[in-house]
Formats: sequence, C-alpha cells, structure tokens
Amino acid sequence: MELAALATRAVPGLSPTGVADAPDDARDFMSAVVVDGSGNRWRVRGPQHQQAAMRLETEVQVLRGFSTAIRAELPFRVPSVAGATRVEDMRVFVYNHLPGEPVELPDLVRASPELIEDLGRTMAAVHDLSETVVDHADLPGYSAERVRQRRLNELDAAASTGQVPPLLLRRWERAMEDKALWDFAPTVVHGDLHEDNLLIEGERVMAVTGWTDLHVGDPADDLAWLIASPEQTFSDRVLAAYTAQRRTAPDEHVLRRAALSAEFALAQWMIRGTTGGNEQMVEEATGLLKQLASDIETYGGRPIALDPPEEDKPQAPADTQDSKPVRRAGAAATIAGAGAWDASDDDGEPAFITDADVAEADPSDGAAEQETGVVTPVPAHAAPRPVATQRTASDDDPLTEEIPAYVDDAGEFDLPAPVTGSLPIQPDHDSERRAKQKNFFPSSAASAASARSASSSASSSSASSAISSASAQSAPSAVSAASGASAEPVGSAAESAASPAEASSSSIYERHPGLRPPGS
Repeated sequence: MELAALATRAVPGLSPTGVADAPDDARDFMSAVVVDGSGNRWRVRGPQHQQAAMRLETEVQVLRGFSTAIRAELPFRVPSVAGATRVEDMRVFVYNHLPGEPVELPDLVRASPELIEDLGRTMAAVHDLSETVVDHADLPGYSAERVRQRRLNELDAAASTGQVPPLLLRRWERAMEDKALWDFAPTVVHGDLHEDNLLIEGERVMAVTGWTDLHVGDPADDLAWLIASPEQTFSDRVLAAYTAQRRTAPDEHVLRRAALSAEFALAQWMIRGTTGGNEQMVEEATGLLKQLASDIETYGGRPIALDPPEEDKPQAPADTQDSKPVRRAGAAATIAGAGAWDASDDDGEPAFITDADVAEADPSDGAAEQETGVVTPVPAHAAPRPVATQRTASDDDPLTEEIPAYVDDAGEFDLPAPVTGSLPIQPDHDSERRAKQKNFFPSSAASAASARSASSSASSSSASSAISSASAQSAPSAVSAASGASAEPVGSAAESAASPAEASSSSIYERHPGLRPPGS
C-alpha cells in the first residue's frame, strides 16, 4: 500500500481503490498497478537502490525524447510519466497505464503467425529509431569494436572470480577475439528487451516498456531473449519477420552474437553477485555455469565463433612449411655482449639472442626503420581496454531537473502526506525471478512460479479483483512452488510438481532448448 500512497501524492486527485503487483526486476525496482475511482489504471515504479534510481531517471529523460512525431511513427506505444514524488534522495514515478499484458515465453512460442510478425516489426522499429533519441537523453553510443572490447573486459572480470569453467572461458574468448563476428552496424538498442517488457493484446504488441538501458550498440543484445526460448525454431521465425521489416538488412552473424549474449548472461550474473557480495547469487550462477559447460561438452554447443576451435582446424602436412617472413618484436635482436651480428665472424656455433641491445625506433619514423631494420618491441602488457564511464546525476544535470508542473514533487498540491521513509530493499521470494538478468536463466521453479503468480494477478481485469485473487492464492502458490523445482521449460504446468532431485539434475538445455546446436 505504500506505493498507492506515493501515487496519491505524485498525481493530484488520484484516489486509489485497488492495487496489484506488476512484474519487474525485483532486486532493482518495486512496481504496482493502481486503479482509481474512475477505473483508470496507473503503473507505479520505484527504485530499490541508488543505481536503480539513476536508471529510472534515465528512463524519464528517454521518454521525454519521444516527441509526438516519433511516437506517431512507432507501431507500438511507449509510456508517459504522469507524476513523481521523492522519498529521501530517490524518486518514485507514476506512469499512465498502457493497454496489453506481458505474455510468457512458452506462450509466445506457440503464437500465431500474425503475432510473430508483429514481434519482428516491433524490434525492427526499435532498431530503426533515430540516434537523436539516444543523444537527447545524453546516453552512450558504442562502435562495434568498442562493444567487443567491453565484452572482453567483462570476460576478464568473470575469469578473475575463478568460478567460470575453462571450457566456457575458451569458448567465449574465441568468439570475442573473432573480429569478423563483430562486423556490424551499431543501432539504437533497447537494452532490456524481453517478454516482460512487451505488452500484448490479441495479435498485436501494444506497447514496449522498460527503457532504462537505451543506448547505441549491438542489436544482437535485443535478440538474446529469443535464443533462450523453449523452442529452437522460435528465434528463426521472429528473425525472419525482423529482417523483413528492417530498413537495412541486419548482419548475417547477429544470431551468433545473440547466442553468445544469452550464454554470457550467466557470467554477468556471477559478476553481479561477486561485486555485490551476494553469496546466493554466486552459488546459483556457479551451478548454472557448470550445467551449461556440461551441456556444451555433451551436445557441442550452438555455433558462435566463425573460426573452428584449434583442435578442429585442419593441420598442414608435416613436409610443408610456411616460410613467409614475419617482422615482429625481436626481429632485430643482437648477440648478447657482442653487438650486431658480423657475417664474416660466423663460426657456425649457436648464439644466445637478446633484445637488450636493440635501440628503439620511432614507430612513426618509417625511414629509420627501413635503414636499421629495428622494430619497436611490443609492450609486455597491453594498454587497458576502454571502459565506458557511468554518468552520475548532479545538480546541473538534465536528468535531475524537475518534472513539469503537473508533478507534485514539492507537495504544492497540499495533499495528505504519504507514509515515507526508506524504500524496501529486500525482495521477497515471490519476486525473486525478476532479479535474473534478462530472465534467461531462472534459478528455480519456486522463484519462477511465484513471479508468475504475481504476474497473473497483475493481469486481472481489474486491480481490485487481482488483489482478492492474490490474497486468496498467495499461500498455496508459495507452498506449491516451494514443494519442488522444475526441469521443464519455464512456465510449464510441471513447474510446481517436479521433485528437488529432478531439478538438481536438470540441464540448461532441457529448460532452454534454443541454446542447443541445431539438429541436436
């Protein structure tokens, strides 16, 4: 009820008559749908911590950049901010409610051709947005090479935890070092696109929400949720519709990078748990990484890198040798303690070679290199890879400027003061699945089923009926969800019936067949 009280303060004249949970990332945000006396529905969203607060402020700035002309061109609706109020040093926002409800991924897999086509049209429209939307919000843009370097930085961080199986490290590094795989044209990227942020009604995607991570980068990131689907052909069908709707054809390797992004989400989950000191997250990620490594070892893994592994490459015949000279550091080495090599003094005996006496030449001085043959040695350690800087809000930052006058951010409407104080920061078990990044790999059926329960409550015909439904079913839902985990795809009826033994032996591929190599 705290969110309902905050909504009352944020939107003048709003009198809540009902409230229900709304699906969201529980570790970052708290959300609810509020119904007023006139039957209007409002979505209330508040941050759980400072980083989430910055993301919400970013989303507000993004939504302001969607001008009337841009909104008119889109085949779907985007949220509008109706008001905001401050709790300590963070703000809670109220959005005009949008039509449609999230549809679970297993249901989307069985969707009609019309809905599949609209999913492709929706994602194409996001990627065809003008970059001015990103520039207006002062958000980052990354070149293809910068995206690749950022992935390598994350891989280094994951490797430093010591919890990622070597098989996965080699597999991911080979893909990230394959520059041909990263030859793509950057586009506007939603950054948090998955089924929970797509509001669907009938055969249409009515609205897209969750614009907190908008940037210019790799469009494959928005396709990763398709790869983790419970059916391999789903991603191909949506990709075909997506390709037909794009103004420019996507690169041919987009699904390979999407598969990499889906797998690498586990490593990102590990990094987040490690940096946040959350042992439960680390334990979950460790188990899932081991399962994924085992599945890839068994099935071979979905193709990602363009070049085959070294052990799979054909070897050159033993009697042939590539004698083409290669100039590299050390090519102009001298004999230790004897200066430059003198051909007239060659006694045929081996000599100890060192770079110690090699004089460095200016790399920009081509003439000097040509005359002396000296090549500047490669540094022992490469320069640090570029890391994107994180913007922070400040007093003169447009992200923190006051929302227009209709927002009661200063108590100017003299409405009853809500319950204030620290926002709740501990997610309950019913919303644990929302914390899983991109919702690719829910750790247990208990968290998944309970989150599904909240989602179904939020999608009731009215918030008041959703409340009564949630109160009547919350206890049995929790009991049935906690009674066992599932080895079936997320959202299946067997989710609450499987035994813990079955869950412990389940594999990533059993729950996410889309990750398997084609034909397996």
